[in-house]
Amino acid sequence: MLIGEYEHSLDVKGRLIMPSRLREDIGEKFILTKGLDGCLFGFAYKEWEIFEEKLKALPLTNKNARDFTRFFLSGAIECDVDKQGRFLITNNLREYANLGKEVVIVGIGTRIEIWDKEKWEKYNNEKELSADEVAENMNNLGI
Repeated sequence: MLIGEYEHSLDVKGRLIMPSRLREDIGEKFILTKGLDGCLFGFAYKEWEIFEEKLKALPLTNKNARDFTRFFLSGAIECDVDKQGRFLITNNLREYANLGKEVVIVGIGTRIEIWDKEKWEKYNNEKELSADEVAENMNNLGI
């Protein structure tokens, strides 16, 4: 399971170290794409296939479905982790997520998220919710 929070630095070529604990589950090759909330999403192949099937099931006649599918698939790339544990984040994805030198990789169960460190800290400060508020929101989702 992909869990935890890891701080790393992008090198001058746009490479990032995949933490070894995450690498075991995401694999040596994985899919990286634009994510929601201004971050990047990374999926192990198995999880990407599940996600892609859900996208394929969306109705082609629905503009929102086409936009949603286009958003995720147009930005998707295959990443290879090298012998030093690094992978390349393309310019367009770095620009999309406004990644600076310092980034945070977060394990979110079925995927990773890659955030600019400052943006991640701001998100966490804005989203500080009490346990009761979180539980109430989960109840509304049927959890």
